Amino acid sequence: MDTYDVLVVGAGHGGAQIVASLRQQGFKGSIGMIGDEVDAPYERPPLSKAYLAGETSVDQLLLRPQAFWIEQEIALKTGLRVTSVDAQAHQVRCASGEQFGYRHLVWATGGQPRRLVCKGSDLAGIHVVRTRAQVDAMRDEVVHAKNVVIIGGGYIGLETAAILAKAGKSVCVIEAQDRVLARVTSPVVSAFYEEEHRRHGVRILTKTSIESLLGDKGRIAGVLLSNGEVLPADMAVVGIGLIPEVSALMDAGAVCTNGVDIDAQCRTTLLDVYALGDCVNYVNAFADGARVRLESVQNANDQAKVVATNIIGIAQASYSAVPWFWSNQYDLKLQTVGLNIGYDQTVVRGNPDNRSFSVVYLRKGKIIALDCINAARDFVFGKKLVAQGVVATAAQLEDVHVDLNSLAASAASATVGVL
Repeated sequence: MDTYDVLVVGAGHGGAQIVASLRQQGFKGSIGMIGDEVDAPYERPPLSKAYLAGETSVDQLLLRPQAFWIEQEIALKTGLRVTSVDAQAHQVRCASGEQFGYRHLVWATGGQPRRLVCKGSDLAGIHVVRTRAQVDAMRDEVVHAKNVVIIGGGYIGLETAAILAKAGKSVCVIEAQDRVLARVTSPVVSAFYEEEHRRHGVRILTKTSIESLLGDKGRIAGVLLSNGEVLPADMAVVGIGLIPEVSALMDAGAVCTNGVDIDAQCRTTLLDVYALGDCVNYVNAFADGARVRLESVQNANDQAKVVATNIIGIAQASYSAVPWFWSNQYDLKLQTVGLNIGYDQTVVRGNPDNRSFSVVYLRKGKIIALDCINAARDFVFGKKLVAQGVVATAAQLEDVHVDLNSLAASAASATVGVL
């Protein structure tokens, strides 16, 4: 049994970042990394965008060149799935039966796409977007598909819809809530994106649920809605959320609520076990102190750097970065900074008709988040406003002649003055 000073389970963004950070910070110990896919660590965001469109190759997805893992003396073990953790013995076991020991364990497994459970959900031609292999399977089939039904109006569903609509497919998006992106943004942004998709020929059905998926010779042929309508479908794409991959940690005794709970230093409740990325639940100062689980590359990368610092022990690092996200659909770049949890006011800055605007979210007058559509400058300065918890008026924010950077600078000066 091989034993490593640091063993990372999960070869995604967070896993790749922590091993790189360890070496960059001078860590000389042995490092192992286990991934359940056959690929070396690669970028996931392009899967529902440029890679699905055929504009990005497999090699271009790779986070590090193949030589990196050898040069940095990192034992990269792909195609292995860890199924159990023995926290007392400091060992993990894989589905293959292989076992590995560790001094420090870092859990960075992300999650698995939530699956449909209705009748017909096991038919061929139903796809999810999480891994390269899954998107490859979709790409192979979509060439022959005319009608595609996308189940779920979140980021994955809408990004996929945009690519397939541009490819000339007849696309229908089904969303159970009363608007798309309902979990992450405001009604004004949802309405903007619904209109944008309709303008590209995508049918958007909100407040709509599925009764069953209909098949023909074992393959999807249609979608039966709860209102009795049948949508023709040669293919379906399901984007209804992520289930954090933490069952092995939970079985080992780690406290898990929505994902595995970690503290500010990214430690789980198991001795010498850290966790990071999409699978962790933690107290976030930008969520008004609530525990949240964020599905974000930025979150995974930043937490990985914190874990590396704490493992090396040169300092005790805590995680408190401002969250940010992005989504590309058609020629629109949506950049979000902060979390809009608990907002009580929104201010629209710019004109949605011009396809360049921002929505600022406030809670008791304090800026807590911004959605910036083709408004990169607002996003850049918005980071400062959210990080500093700047208080501003609606009149200041909606006036595009008021530079957001000046609001941040004024707030910083006021803080210095108080000090």
